[in-house]
Amino acid sequence: QVQLVESGGGLVQTGGSLRLSCTASGRAFSDYKMGWFRRAPGKEREFVSAISRGGGLTIYADSVKGRFAISRDNAKNTVYLQMDTLQPEDTAVYYCAADQSALPTPTREGGRYDYWGQGTQVTVSS
Repeated sequence: QVQLVESGGGLVQTGGSLRLSCTASGRAFSDYKMGWFRRAPGKEREFVSAISRGGGLTIYADSVKGRFAISRDNAKNTVYLQMDTLQPEDTAVYYCAADQSALPTPTREGGRYDYWGQGTQVTVSS
């Protein structure tokens, strides 16, 4: 098993930046593909970004492509989400998740992830 703890959320103005972190404990972090998801008030959870075990493959939702960047540091057991040019529609609770499947490519499908963090709130004011 792995335990995930997100941090770095907060309140920011439109156009600002935040960097989210998700630190894992338990099994070897490098065994997992990692993803970020978010849930806005009154909406369903949506995929944001994901990264392969070694960090060489990344995927993004169209809504964040060019503004967000996912990365990982396996030595620190941490995955990051750098969020730039934030917009009010980015307001949500952001969750990191771990996928332990053997497939090499990261996935957008939330149902494929095995472990989830508790989430961190990101609020973008207009």
